[in-house]
Amino acid sequence: MKLSVRIRGDWFAVPCKANDKVRWFGEESLKRYYKKHNIEEKNEKVFEVRKAKGGAILDPDDSIKDVLDDNDFVTVVLHSCLSSPITGPAEPVYLEEKIATSDVSLATEYMSVDGNSLNADDLVRLGKGHFLLRLTPESETAVNKARALLEDIVNQNKVVYGITTGFGKFARTVIDKEKLVELQENLIRSHAAGVGNPLSPERTRMLLALRINVLAKGYSGISLTNLKKYIAAFNASCLPWVPEKGTVGASGDLAPLSHLALGMMGEGKMWSPRSGWADAKYVLESNDLEPISLGPKEGLALINGTQLITSLGAEAVERAGAICRQADIISALSLEVLKGTTRAFDSNIHHVRPHPGQAKVARRLRSLLHSDTHPSEIAESHRFCDRVQDAYTLRCSPQVHGISADTVEFVRGVITTEINSATDNPMVFVDQQEIISGGNFHGEYPAKVLDYLAIAVHELANISERRIERLVNPAYSELPAFLTPDGGLNSGFMIAHCTAAALVSENKVLCHPASVDSLTTSAGTEDHVSMGGFAARKCVTVVEHVEQVLAIELLAACQAIEFLRPLKTTAPLEAVCKLVRTVAAPWTKDRYMAPDIDAVTKLLQEEKVWFTAKPYMENYHAAQDIETRVLSPTTAMRKEGSAPKRRKVASERKNR
Repeated sequence: MKLSVRIRGDWFAVPCKANDKVRWFGEESLKRYYKKHNIEEKNEKVFEVRKAKGGAILDPDDSIKDVLDDNDFVTVVLHSCLSSPITGPAEPVYLEEKIATSDVSLATEYMSVDGNSLNADDLVRLGKGHFLLRLTPESETAVNKARALLEDIVNQNKVVYGITTGFGKFARTVIDKEKLVELQENLIRSHAAGVGNPLSPERTRMLLALRINVLAKGYSGISLTNLKKYIAAFNASCLPWVPEKGTVGASGDLAPLSHLALGMMGEGKMWSPRSGWADAKYVLESNDLEPISLGPKEGLALINGTQLITSLGAEAVERAGAICRQADIISALSLEVLKGTTRAFDSNIHHVRPHPGQAKVARRLRSLLHSDTHPSEIAESHRFCDRVQDAYTLRCSPQVHGISADTVEFVRGVITTEINSATDNPMVFVDQQEIISGGNFHGEYPAKVLDYLAIAVHELANISERRIERLVNPAYSELPAFLTPDGGLNSGFMIAHCTAAALVSENKVLCHPASVDSLTTSAGTEDHVSMGGFAARKCVTVVEHVEQVLAIELLAACQAIEFLRPLKTTAPLEAVCKLVRTVAAPWTKDRYMAPDIDAVTKLLQEEKVWFTAKPYMENYHAAQDIETRVLSPTTAMRKEGSAPKRRKVASERKNR
């Protein structure tokens, strides 16, 4: 057997026998640590031996075979490593794992990539570990042809940027042929200069999958051997440490992609389901994978591109689309418990201002609210009230939600194009038999649309927070203050609303565009950059805040309806309330609220609210071909004897 062991942050392999004791292994590891560092053995003692992933403490009297597997990862903690008020925490630090091992091991279905047909939803599912990757035969052919042309040009001793020259400011420095491999390795090591927390394994999988997809187009000059090593690492979920900060978005996402390549070289840190975070060399080795060996241009081929911006952008746009759809359902429930009218969603109004998103939201609201197909006792209870019209946050939701939905679709189009774009430099064109320097690495496209997406999706939280205010304020809702039956003793949703307000305010700052900024880098060679990395990161944060604000509104609306019982709302909205009650009970008195918010946020992130209401909405559109136009104070006066049109339900159409 062989185990990978960490002592004081240093990883190395230690051979052992299955019947050896854990105690012996700890002492042997310490001896090898001293030998490796040429340190004279000290009077040091092993305090404990832990599994690297999860930190489980191993019994020193157990046999290794009973508690560890071959190629497992362990941490040996010394007495001198223990924490104290002066020295700080103990040496072993365990990072939260973002991917369940079961998700990775259950992936058996392959997704073929060719650089031309991947979409944002595919990329998100690859990040979640739902698929393994492989190249199409056509892609393998294209990659091989591009590599053959590049090697031919190198053999002819031609001067080509990044292949036989230095980079950036050193573009005019010609490199000796025997140093071309060292040039590429130096590039990766020097450019792996990112800072901050690492991307989660899920996001690193997306980044790795997207880089594979771009290389599969056959314009980068990567060797098929190294590309397949990337694919093998993806399929084994061996994921390098990639700090989230350090890219200016031109010339591509150099720092994060360099960290990705560094791990694949067997340097730096790497995550796998078996090991958690450990030295890349040992993670690769324990998964029977080989590090990449760089040839001319291959370092540049691996790090030049917009894949960090675009992979985060794909996550942002997919999550934004999901919360947009569910925001319509939540706003419908709020309108219902606030006893609003459906007349503002009349198709005649939206026909004369024909924005696609606005019309779609209004149509969706009609399918959720009171109709002949889905009647509402709550709506019937106030049909003849004296309210003339509703507040903007209720009445104008199609106009506000609509532009958010349209923006999501626009951004999705740009991100999809970017996902399937060659963003390398220089680029290898086999048909023209030449290598051309260009600027496809510039991240302005994804940077700009992600700034736009942040602004658009934030508005869903902005209007949602105002609806929460109406729900908790008795002056607007005619319900108990803060939706608690015993106000004063209980505070109800008072601070939940404050949380929503805080998130909305934070979003207002995050919505300032990152892409309006540019700083010259590389000694004036790279004199305009996109700042797309920050645009992408803050866009994901804005979307997350929107999910949380809408979760609070949904909780508040479900609490509000409890005060209107025994009256019932429409079938789709009752189904949504029932869903929420599976994770959050009604509030009869104050209790710990954060878990409820987290649980409902998860419902939204998993789109369960959407999938609960969707069949009812589809049933409405199938059964009802004429809108239900209920008489209300907002209906214009008609001549005596005139009545609003009423749709014929499916049973009536059948019998006529």
